[in-house]
Amino acid sequence: MKKIPYGMSNFRAMREEGYLYVDKTMYIEKIENLNSKYLFFIRPRRFGKSLFLSTLENYYDINNEKDFEKLFGDLYIGKKPTKLKNSYMILKLNFSGLDTGNRDRLEISFKQNLIDSINGFLNDYQSIFKDIEEIKQHIKEKPDIKSIVNQLINEVKKVGKKIYLIIDEYDHFANDIIAMGESEFYREIVRASGFVRDFYETLKIGTESVIDRIFITGISPIMLDDLTSGFNIALNVTMDLSLNEMLGFTEEEVVKILEEVRIEEKENLINNLRELYDGYKFNKNAKTRVYNPDMVLYFLAQYKNTGGYPEYLIDDNVKTDYGRLNRLTMNEENRALLERIIKEERIVAEIVTKFSFDRMYDEEYFISLLFYMGLLTIKDYRYNILELGIPNYVIKTMYWEYFGRKLKEENNIKYEMLEIAKAIWEMAFEGKIKNFIKFISEKVLKVLSNRDTIKFDEKYIKIILFSYLTMSNIYKPISEKETEGGYIDIYLEKDIRMPDVKYEWLIELKYVKKSDEKYIGEIIEKGKEQLKRYRESMQFKDKQNLKKALVVFIGKGDYKIFEE
Repeated sequence: MKKIPYGMSNFRAMREEGYLYVDKTMYIEKIENLNSKYLFFIRPRRFGKSLFLSTLENYYDINNEKDFEKLFGDLYIGKKPTKLKNSYMILKLNFSGLDTGNRDRLEISFKQNLIDSINGFLNDYQSIFKDIEEIKQHIKEKPDIKSIVNQLINEVKKVGKKIYLIIDEYDHFANDIIAMGESEFYREIVRASGFVRDFYETLKIGTESVIDRIFITGISPIMLDDLTSGFNIALNVTMDLSLNEMLGFTEEEVVKILEEVRIEEKENLINNLRELYDGYKFNKNAKTRVYNPDMVLYFLAQYKNTGGYPEYLIDDNVKTDYGRLNRLTMNEENRALLERIIKEERIVAEIVTKFSFDRMYDEEYFISLLFYMGLLTIKDYRYNILELGIPNYVIKTMYWEYFGRKLKEENNIKYEMLEIAKAIWEMAFEGKIKNFIKFISEKVLKVLSNRDTIKFDEKYIKIILFSYLTMSNIYKPISEKETEGGYIDIYLEKDIRMPDVKYEWLIELKYVKKSDEKYIGEIIEKGKEQLKRYRESMQFKDKQNLKKALVVFIGKGDYKIFEE
């Protein structure tokens, strides 16, 4: 039985210590055959990028030739090795964790990070270099980043070797600066005479001699446009059709994982995993969607440890990353656009493949950034129109939590957690919905600002309901569930973590402006008829303990409830 490698990104350790490894080595061959030696590839956070880089490092490193069979023998690339295996010195850089306090501190931090990486590189290949301590001293004495890189290039040139350069988290510090709103700081480092620009310009010159291949990865293309003239050699393969499944797990791979870690009840588990973590597609013509690998391994590690479903369906590390939403919606336009996406769960837009900081808050650029962060994905491509949507249920819950938190902060909404928990508990175990709707009406809707009430419609209120329902982990709210009788506004299905929940709910939601209250009788009759059709549909006809309710909100917070 293979061990589950949750949180691991060290290829060698996984192979030597009996951990599960999903074979992605066929993509080594694919990227070698692309039309450039210098590749730029991005994916959302915690999507397997670091592990893939570790795989490349171990495959191409001249130091690993004696271990090739042990590390790769039973994998695709071990059976079909390329001519370039074990033929490079590997220089690996990682730009996460730099000091972004101000420009000078970042430059010092960047420079030290570079020196430390080069020292590690020299230690790895000390059998090739002569007098590495002297080389280290020369590098330490160099006054700037450009001369440090040039010194390394000259030393490698002397020994007649080639470098495969791997850069992980290339944009980490830039994203931090942007999140702080430091536009001038950002411009100073990436544009003319900026030290980051100097660094990439020097790498470009290095490709004329010893830097033979480059693989750069991160989570956004935010610096690509700003660095273009200084580093215009990289081919952006992020949306390359042939690399759609290079990171992430296909469903076939997930099934195989369950077998290798010996988990039974595969069919039920696959259905749940698909709904929770699947849905990502990075090319409009791709036939296959992929699961978020980190989330799948997190779920399975928890499942193996406890024998049941994890208490939390998403890793806190991933959740923290999506806290960037707050910083990206500081302006009113982005916030309104995000609310629209949350309500509609989809949006028509083109994906921008590179963009400058100056245009990051334009609508198309903001939507593209959500795509790169993994908060949107390609849903459909018809009539030459690209439609983006929310990938899966756990990303929806993050949107709902964000929405509810913003609403609470901006309207000073106050309540006791016990109050909302008890109201949802009554729905689940006593089949009573009144106290939950009363809570939403009195503690939320009636205290909202006039700005928020202008946005009132059924979808807006539905998202408010969802943002509170997800707090309890009792229900999985489903919007617009399709039946032969139509689309159910809200279906409250019991959460997989709460199998003992007694009552599920079909809810038809209506909103009536005070000025239209004269039509309420007609609206109520229509709603009751819709509920009757949904209840009689094939998938619900024989379902036990399924409650139905028509909830009509009137104006800012009045309401009527009609239960079965």
